Amino acid sequence: MSQEVCCLKAQLREQEKEITALKEKLARLEKSHNSALELHDKVTPLTPLKAKPALSNEDIMRFSRQLLLPELGVQGQLNLSKTSVLIVGCGGLGCPLAQYLAAAGIGRLGLLDYDEVELSNLHRQVLHGEENQGQAKALSAASAVRRLNSTVECIPYHLQLSPENALQLIQQYDIVADCSDNVPTRYLVNDACVLSGKPLVSASALRMEGQLTVYNYRGGPCYRCLYPVPPPPETVTNCSDGGVLGVVPGIMGCFQALEVIKIASGQGSSCGQQLLMFDAQDARFRSIKLRPKQAGCAVCGENPSVTKLVDYESFCGSAATDKCRKLTLLSRDQRITVQDYQSIINNAEPHLLLDVRPLVEVDICHLPFSLNIPLSSLEERKSEHIQLFQERISQLKQQMAGDCRPPVYVICKLGNDSQKAVQVLEKMSGSEVDSITVKDICGGLMAWAQRIDPTFPQY
Repeated sequence: MSQEVCCLKAQLREQEKEITALKEKLARLEKSHNSALELHDKVTPLTPLKAKPALSNEDIMRFSRQLLLPELGVQGQLNLSKTSVLIVGCGGLGCPLAQYLAAAGIGRLGLLDYDEVELSNLHRQVLHGEENQGQAKALSAASAVRRLNSTVECIPYHLQLSPENALQLIQQYDIVADCSDNVPTRYLVNDACVLSGKPLVSASALRMEGQLTVYNYRGGPCYRCLYPVPPPPETVTNCSDGGVLGVVPGIMGCFQALEVIKIASGQGSSCGQQLLMFDAQDARFRSIKLRPKQAGCAVCGENPSVTKLVDYESFCGSAATDKCRKLTLLSRDQRITVQDYQSIINNAEPHLLLDVRPLVEVDICHLPFSLNIPLSSLEERKSEHIQLFQERISQLKQQMAGDCRPPVYVICKLGNDSQKAVQVLEKMSGSEVDSITVKDICGGLMAWAQRIDPTFPQY
């Protein structure tokens, strides 16, 4: 038996050596493959695409199933091959969009994204893999597209679209697809498309819902026609804040690909004055007719006031990023750091920790000694929650000597909702609840995980 064990161990060591050698070979091949793609960190002039005189035998074989469609045919396929498309954002929408455009035989794909691949991206951004973590999304997406169809010209741009570079970039492409997840970029892309005369295929996805519209197409409205004034920043929710089921942006990205292919092949889009809405919960689509192009529109109207690109972050009052936003609603003396709160715990100072996140987030992770009352319940003055809060304050007062005001520290994921909760509690203090001292914990639970307890989950 011992001889057989030794033999098996020897075989295992040989297999492990072979696996290690294969991994090293794979890493060399991937490095060599990726180096073939030039990552653009600035806008450079592109040579115009040349129209194919005819389809090759390889083209006919590759695209045979869609060539059989009367709506597309040979001419439609040739039209695709001479069309260039700029994809703004290589995330949940941009990944399936790029994948299907490349598979369909689009001529040139510009893939723009300033971000890098993170683990939290992978449930929805399906062109990226675990091995791409830390890599520029634009390069990761371009590499995946090249593996699918090496005949498509892919140009990865690792840069942030801005008023300084947007026009120069968008003017070089025939169609633009907005896959961004923030309001300033939507206005920027729209205005640049109007000023450049380019159709814009725009989609969004959040939680269990998605939307799609084609702007600035064949006399249809632009984004500003429908939304002349940006929404207040505090009312805007993105995927980082509100979450999204990965398949929802996948579905909407596929619909973007469909509309781009229809426009590029010459069929035309049916969404030029329609808002397509998708409800994943009920598996239902509905289409809403939008108002036509507005004569008084600031950018595409008869007398436009926007004749050049402006500062869109100032215009919208928010940053051009899909990262979790950070609000500053309180003064410095109304907030404490996570280090300060750790000292309070270490010194066993009597206090109440109030977690104002929704229950679904509390189920993910929470500090065991916290009381959960969602911000929405505080804002709505829900009696059962107010009563629970009063009971905990009364218990806290009994632990404290004298007439001290019971200290309440409010926490959430990032320190945004907790600030709002402090404002709500300060208005309630002395009426619906006993007089308290209430402060926000800066940065919330994610700051706690990063600076105090590295074993605490991040999401």
